[in-house]
Amino acid sequence: MAEEKHHHHLFHHHKEEKPAEEVIYSETAYSGGGDYASGYSETVVAESASDEYEKYKKEEKHHKRKEHLGEMGAVAAGAFALYEKHEAKKDPDHAHKHKIEEEIAAAVAVGSGGYAFHEHHEKKDAKKEAEEASGKKHHHHLF
Repeated sequence: MAEEKHHHHLFHHHKEEKPAEEVIYSETAYSGGGDYASGYSETVVAESASDEYEKYKKEEKHHKRKEHLGEMGAVAAGAFALYEKHEAKKDPDHAHKHKIEEEIAAAVAVGSGGYAFHEHHEKKDAKKEAEEASGKKHHHHLF
C-alpha cells in the first residue's frame, strides 16, 4: 500500500510529537597526535521564539474551538432537557420516562458546561504562554 490512510476519529487523536531540540551529529577528525582517530561532536539547535509563539497560538486556537464545542453541547443538552420537561407535562402516561430523560439531559448539560469552563482556562493558559514566548509581559501595578 503506497498511500497512508488517515483516519479521523472523535477520540484518541495521536499527534506527531516534534522534538523541542534537534540534535545534529557530525564526524570530525582529530589531528595532533592524540589517541583518537575520529570522534563525534554534538550540535544542538533550539526552536526559535517565533516557532514557540506560533505553537502556543495554535494551541490557544485549539482550546477556543473545544470551548465553543462544550458551549454548544451545553446549549443543546439544556434545550433537550426543557423539551423533555414539556413532554412530561404533555404526555402524563409516559411522564416518568420523560422526567428521567430530562434529568439525564440536565446532567449532560452541566457536564458539557464544565468542559467548556475547563477549556476556557486551558485557552487562557495557552494565551499566557504565547505572550511569554513572544516576549510580551504584562505587569499589573496596583498603585
